[in-house]
Amino acid sequence: MSPNLSFIAAPMVNQSDFPFRRLTARYGATTVYTQMLSPELLIHDQEYLEFHRRDLQSINEKPVSTVVQLCGNNAEEIIEAGRKIQDLCDAIGAKLDLNLGCSQEVARDGHFGAYLLGQKDWPVVENIVSCMAQSFKIPVSTKLRLCQPSSKTVELAERLEASGSSWITLHARTVSSRRRRQGAADLSEIKRLKQSETLTIPVISNGNVRVFDDLAQNLEYTGADGLMVGETLLGNPCIFSNNILPDPVEISLEYLNICRLYPGVATLKTIQTHIRHFIDFQCARRPWSRKLRAALNACTDLDDIEHLLRVKIQRWRGMTIKSFTETDSEDEQDFDNGVGNIEDAISWHLSGMNQ
Repeated sequence: MSPNLSFIAAPMVNQSDFPFRRLTARYGATTVYTQMLSPELLIHDQEYLEFHRRDLQSINEKPVSTVVQLCGNNAEEIIEAGRKIQDLCDAIGAKLDLNLGCSQEVARDGHFGAYLLGQKDWPVVENIVSCMAQSFKIPVSTKLRLCQPSSKTVELAERLEASGSSWITLHARTVSSRRRRQGAADLSEIKRLKQSETLTIPVISNGNVRVFDDLAQNLEYTGADGLMVGETLLGNPCIFSNNILPDPVEISLEYLNICRLYPGVATLKTIQTHIRHFIDFQCARRPWSRKLRAALNACTDLDDIEHLLRVKIQRWRGMTIKSFTETDSEDEQDFDNGVGNIEDAISWHLSGMNQ
């Protein structure tokens, strides 16, 4: 299945769990990424492997592709790790992606991610991508940051295409473990990459999407084939859907219900962090916002979180407290059968590209 690269939910450490990916798919994401997975742990840590296999075995409600992102600097290890999950990739239409964009200290210390962008490491990167493309039947892609100097990014992208990358996502910032997101991404570099006369694979733009209108402006300026959004999705998982800004409690309850439907694929800490992002995105300046973190940390299960959402936060907001009821099966079926949000988002994307 060829992926629809129009609107992509980015890989985010401990935040790209299946319930969150499913939530973004409900509201317009056409492709979703897992978090960056460690080949070493997939091979040697059975609990880690089983957890992420369980995540990938969850059933998607929408026709979206899932991209499993791997990292590392050892081709043999990456291939061995990929084989641990490739049966699930084939089953659900997932793809594999090599992370060349991570700038965290763990990537620096392990010499992977964006720390492989120096020209001396290009042969290593090309070998990894080539081995992945030859070893797996599913498409392989790459996500990278800007090289230094940035003009070298186009050359590396061309070499990655020659090695077998099916598409390239460019986060248009240079690597820095201390300043991962300081300043705006340089969208002119994405435009330059897309305008390369020798690069023929799709180019995905990553960076500078904060509000709905940024989507069209980014695509119009860069000419990119699609958009990847990360941090903004954490606050508003509906960013791709026709300027929707959901009520923070309602979207939190919707996410929580997915977690109930698919237990064991998101840790309590991950769930708590998502809820905090949803609420903080719109309520960070409220007088009660400082209470939120402590109240969330005190929750020991999903029932505690739901009570916090339905009772405490609504009381803090001055809202009417509704009766404590579970989302019924008919509501869930409506989500499973509905395709309006995605179709509307794709139609908007295509019409915007034609303007």
